[in-house]
Amino acid sequence: MSDQSALDILASHGVTYLLSSHGQVPLSSLENQSICILFSANWCRPCKTFVPQLARLYETVNAAGEHPLEILFVSLDHDESAFDEHFQCMPWLAVPFDVSLHGRLSKHYGVHRIPSLIPLTSEEIPGHDELIGSIEDYGAEAFPFTKKRLEKLKMLDVSRRESGNLEHLLAGGSRDYLLLSDGGAGRLSVSHLIGKTVGLYFGASWSPPCSDFTQQLKEAYAELKAATRDRCFEVIFVSTDGDKEEFDVGTSSMPWPFIPYEDKSRKDVCRIFNIRRIPALIIIGRDGKTASREGREMVSEYGAMGYPFTEERRREIEEALRKEGEKLGREVKDARHEHVLKPGMAKAYVCDSCKRGGRFWALSCEDCNYDLHPTCLN
Repeated sequence: MSDQSALDILASHGVTYLLSSHGQVPLSSLENQSICILFSANWCRPCKTFVPQLARLYETVNAAGEHPLEILFVSLDHDESAFDEHFQCMPWLAVPFDVSLHGRLSKHYGVHRIPSLIPLTSEEIPGHDELIGSIEDYGAEAFPFTKKRLEKLKMLDVSRRESGNLEHLLAGGSRDYLLLSDGGAGRLSVSHLIGKTVGLYFGASWSPPCSDFTQQLKEAYAELKAATRDRCFEVIFVSTDGDKEEFDVGTSSMPWPFIPYEDKSRKDVCRIFNIRRIPALIIIGRDGKTASREGREMVSEYGAMGYPFTEERRREIEEALRKEGEKLGREVKDARHEHVLKPGMAKAYVCDSCKRGGRFWALSCEDCNYDLHPTCLN
């Protein structure tokens, strides 16, 4: 749909001017610009989240000056005071408030939910959800809002994910380092990660599941660091926290490096790996390429023993545990306990002989609360 048809539609409905923060603007001011129509409302929570993101995009695109962008706000509010309040936070133009007119425009453009952004172009454009999502994910890079542009951005993401270049993936602009938790003063060069297995840990300080997993990961991390003298494994924290205070709380006690809060690559890495829930641990192999998306499950189930946290390692562990179980037999007797002990799998237990924690195979009494490490059998 061309921008001229939009002007004709507005004029045909009796619209003779548009509104800006400075007053009235003639329709002719839209000539030779890329135009989008934004359907939004002050009562709509998703709209109030999306509009600031779109405003940043609008200002960035127009500051570049190469392809001017104009947006027309069409309100789906029920009264003019709500329209005025919503329009105050917008740097673009608006169609004067008229419930009947806005209803007709909504019907004309097939708007079924808001926020809805309609690019007026003859090129093929993404669907509603895909377009809104691309603006949330890519910001100003999503412009112009065509399917061709979005496909190009997705191909670039695939290239960054599969290139095996950690510096390209984790560095940002002139930044070639990650921060450490000693007040943000410590730094780790991204080049230090080359040749290591790297776990990209996506999480947030407000999330109870993340708090639980952070503790599990800390234990595995410390064990691996002690065993290999820092040669084989590193964790990089990629925060999904919504504000700096939450971010600072979450990173203050972490033993591993993290991407700075203000850095754009923090959100880019989440998008590149399509992170939809947290906690998540993506394992990058020594060649710099994705080795597993199941790092969280491997750490939770096997701890440091799961290293390098791949599916192949899972199969090795399961086979070793199967063989160990076969050696234990159906039941055994320990000289220190009156009842028969039977082997079974346990996520965690404390051995009644050595008083140390254990996991996986345990020799347990069905008659009383007695557990034994297989290696402690007497």
